[in-house]
Amino acid sequence: MKRKVCIVIISRANYGRIKSVLKAIDNHPDLELQLIVGASALLWRFGKVIDIIKQDGFKINTTVYLTIEGENPTTMAKSTGLALIELATSLENLKPDIVLTVADKYETLATAIASTYMNIPLAHTQGGEISGSIDESVRHAITKLAHLHFPATKLSAERIIKMGERPDTVFTVGCPSIDLINEISTDLTTDIFEKYGGVGKGLDLSKPYLLVLQHSVTTEYGNGYNHINETLKAIYDLGIQAIVMWPNVDSGSNEIAKGIRVFRESHKNLDFMHFFINFSIEDYIRILNNCVCIVGNSSSGIRESAFLGVPAVNIGSRQAGRELGRNVIDVGYDSKEIKDAILKQLEYGQYKRDYLYGDGSAGEKIAKILAELNEIEIQKKLAY
Repeated sequence: MKRKVCIVIISRANYGRIKSVLKAIDNHPDLELQLIVGASALLWRFGKVIDIIKQDGFKINTTVYLTIEGENPTTMAKSTGLALIELATSLENLKPDIVLTVADKYETLATAIASTYMNIPLAHTQGGEISGSIDESVRHAITKLAHLHFPATKLSAERIIKMGERPDTVFTVGCPSIDLINEISTDLTTDIFEKYGGVGKGLDLSKPYLLVLQHSVTTEYGNGYNHINETLKAIYDLGIQAIVMWPNVDSGSNEIAKGIRVFRESHKNLDFMHFFINFSIEDYIRILNNCVCIVGNSSSGIRESAFLGVPAVNIGSRQAGRELGRNVIDVGYDSKEIKDAILKQLEYGQYKRDYLYGDGSAGEKIAKILAELNEIEIQKKLAY
C-alpha cells in the first residue's frame, strides 16, 4: 500500500518552495500525493496560484478558504485559528500517513498543530534557520511539533539538534526551490509581458533590469508604507528598468501595496518600471536569472539568487540572521543606502554559483526518505 503524503499549498512562494517535492512524491511508486490548496493561493489579487498548480498537472484533493481580510496582526491571528479548524476537517477526511509542511507562515503553523493533535506524523522543510519577523518564532515552534526535519543547510540541521530533536530524524537535503533551476531553461523571451499583463510599458530585455520584491515585516507593522517608499525612491533615482512585484499576504502587506500604488500614481515618467502580481515559478526563475540585481527582502534573494550567482540587495530585518552567500549586500530602509548598494552590485556584476542552500536534488531526497522510513514514532521527547 502506498504511503499517503499530504501537503498544504498556501501561497506563490510556498508553492515555489515545494514544487519539486510535489513532483518527486507524485512520481514515486510507493507514495501517494494528497494536495490541499488554500489561503492566498486561491485569491486573484495574489495571483491565484491554484490556476498555476492545475496547469502543472497536479491533482488537488480539496481547497480551503483561510484568509480573513485586513492583513493586520489581528486578522493574521484569526486566520491562523480559521486555518486550524478548516485544515483539521480536511485532514480528517483525507487521512494521510504523513503531513509535510513548508517553512514558517501562519498557515504552516496551523497545519502543524492540526496534524500533531490528530496523531499524524509531521515532516517539516527549512527548519533551523534564523530570520527576522515573526517567521523565526513560528519556524522554531513547528520544529518542536515536527517528527521529521528536512533542513536546507548543515548549520540549520545543527540548530535543530541543539533544540532537542533526535539526530536520526534530521536530514540535510537542501532547499527544494533550487531544484527547478536545474530542470528548466533560464532563457527569457519578451512574450512574458504579454502572458502576465501587469501595469506599465513593456521592458527592453536587451537592456539591464532590476527585480524588486519586498514584503511586509510583521514585527514592524505600521512601517511598510515608508519602507517600500524608500526602495521605490532609490529605483526611481537610478532610472534603471525594473520589474516590481506585489507583496505576499502577511500582516502589513496592504501598506506595501498602497505604497506601490501611490508611488505609481504620483510619479511621472515611470516607463522604465513594470508592475506584476505574480509569475509561474519557472518564469520567476527566468526573470531572476536574467536581472542584474534583485532588490527587496524576499528569501529568493538569499536562496535562489545565490545558486544562480545573481547580485542581491537585501533590505531591512526580514532576513536578518540568514546564512548569506557572497552575492548579498545588507542595507537599511534608506533610499541612498539602497541606491549605493545597487550601484555597487552593478559594478561587480555576476557572482559565481553558490551551493549554500543545496545542489538541486532536495525533492528526490525527501521523497526517498519519506518512502523508505519505517513507522514514525509520534511520541516526542527532548533528546539532549
